[in-house]
Amino acid sequence: MDRRHLLKAGAAAALFTPALARAQMAPVGRIRAAPDQIFRITVCTRPFRAAGPRIETETVGRKTVVHNYGHGGSGWSLSWGSADAAVRLAMQPGPKHIAVIGAGALGLTAAITAQRAGAEVTIYAKERFPFVRSARATGVWTPDSRIAMKSAAAPDFGDRWEAMARRSWAMHQAYVGLPGNPVEWIDQYYLHLARPEYAALPDNPAAEDFMELGDRLADTVPHSQAVPNDQHPFASDHVTRARVLSFNVADLAHQLTEDFLMAGGRFEPLELQSPHNVTKLRQPVVINCTGYAARDLWKDGSITPVRGQIAWLPPQEDAHYSFAYQSTIVVGRRDGIVVQDVGPDDMFGWNDPNETADVEAAKRSVALIAGAYRT
Repeated sequence: MDRRHLLKAGAAAALFTPALARAQMAPVGRIRAAPDQIFRITVCTRPFRAAGPRIETETVGRKTVVHNYGHGGSGWSLSWGSADAAVRLAMQPGPKHIAVIGAGALGLTAAITAQRAGAEVTIYAKERFPFVRSARATGVWTPDSRIAMKSAAAPDFGDRWEAMARRSWAMHQAYVGLPGNPVEWIDQYYLHLARPEYAALPDNPAAEDFMELGDRLADTVPHSQAVPNDQHPFASDHVTRARVLSFNVADLAHQLTEDFLMAGGRFEPLELQSPHNVTKLRQPVVINCTGYAARDLWKDGSITPVRGQIAWLPPQEDAHYSFAYQSTIVVGRRDGIVVQDVGPDDMFGWNDPNETADVEAAKRSVALIAGAYRT
């Protein structure tokens, strides 16, 4: 489910609730949401392309370059599936050595996928975790979040997206239950608010052009259930919950890095100034996973920056769940509680490359979510 659907589901009265949850559940702790609890604020610029992610081959000098960037708000969610598609292209010439540019979510998964295909891989990057943009992600399974526009995507995009999403879904399951909980199932709560001012979010014609593909994965998503009022702390008489995947990004990035290094991978610091710089690399095939940086590096004007800001609260042992309240999404991860203002629709943060933290906005978002709980 994308962010806009999560917000609208919380205000709608028609979300299906197939069964009433009677079994006792673990205590749902009230998040200690106060502005003075914020310990950091991060801003992530997501690379959106109206046609969807760029996964295709280009020749630069004598090098074969396979592009793998432009995933909007779905980078972590689609990382393994897009890696599989990119590596299939990269392996067609039969190389023994592959270079990957970029060490974020897409770079790490592409590198590991190429290793498993039989190649020796070196990652070239200016920054590594925790200094890459992928480290600032919300960290929930949102494979169709700002992934493409209906008016610009190719007719077969939905099929290609589904193949990537299903591949990613299967691969992420392999990291569930590992030490550190790099990927885990959490409860996601939907607060059905009866107050008129929250009955519906305003429609924006531009936002309606975003592709919504989540229904294609309905068979993988556990159905929502009603939650009795004595089993939740929220200020709503109609609450449902469903199980969703969450990425504890710090642990997941560490696990992926270890997997890459243990398989013989190498990191080399490098900042490319132009596409021609790849001709100086030793490897004959290069997988370009530079994310938003591809906009300047590859002069790709089809990339639109989408700004997203997160206020971080300390993790709580009894708060491993997520919910949306008004225009704010909260995710209780092991590495911190994410509080993100996502606005009324998917145009929020649109074409805004500013990565400077807005402290006052972060404080307002954190103060706001206190109203989601009973007094």
